[in-house]
Amino acid sequence: MRRAYEHLFKAFGPQHWWPGETREEIIVGAVLTQNTAWKNVEKAIANLKRARAIDFHRIAAMTPSELAELIRPAGYFNVKARRLQSVCRFFVERCGGNLDTLRSIETGALREELLAVHGVGRETADSILLYALDRPVFVIDAYTLRIGARRGWFPEGTTYEAARSFFERSLGASSAQGGGASSPQALVALYNEYHALLVRAGNRHCKPRPRCEACPLRPAGPCGTDA
Repeated sequence: MRRAYEHLFKAFGPQHWWPGETREEIIVGAVLTQNTAWKNVEKAIANLKRARAIDFHRIAAMTPSELAELIRPAGYFNVKARRLQSVCRFFVERCGGNLDTLRSIETGALREELLAVHGVGRETADSILLYALDRPVFVIDAYTLRIGARRGWFPEGTTYEAARSFFERSLGASSAQGGGASSPQALVALYNEYHALLVRAGNRHCKPRPRCEACPLRPAGPCGTDA
């Protein structure tokens, strides 16, 4: 796993994820990015910024139609407006919008609370935990599952939770064995960068019809040899 990371990092460099000026903006983006390209999310966020609405309280207090119009570029705007308001209301009710007060809550417990919010699935919850709340939770997406199955890290059809456990277990163990820091902060940085690199590799090379010739993971061996 570490070797694959090193090949990806050498090829692509740091990815500087997650795009967002504030933690509130990251959380808003995590909801809006569902089933759409990031460029569309950027347009929706720009609209919210012009309305000075990157704020949990402001979004929670909007009418659904007002919010839907602002986030229209992100697609599925009526559905996402309801979901975004549910998420913002959760943070208003749970911590008054002050994310720092959540630090004392155990990660697993906070994850379960997020998953109970309307419109929040595993990938969205884990993106919020990792990128906005600095929790060591590895985010899984379609790219990660595809690359992992093709590399032989886990079987095709592996569930989200099984893939997440694999990455967290493997990367935590490799950090300890390599003498590197395995503190929560170090793992957050590693998970952040690794997930972004896998998305880059999946988008460029590991497509449904793969482009293996220039894949940065090729020096680590052909697909199916990493298990």
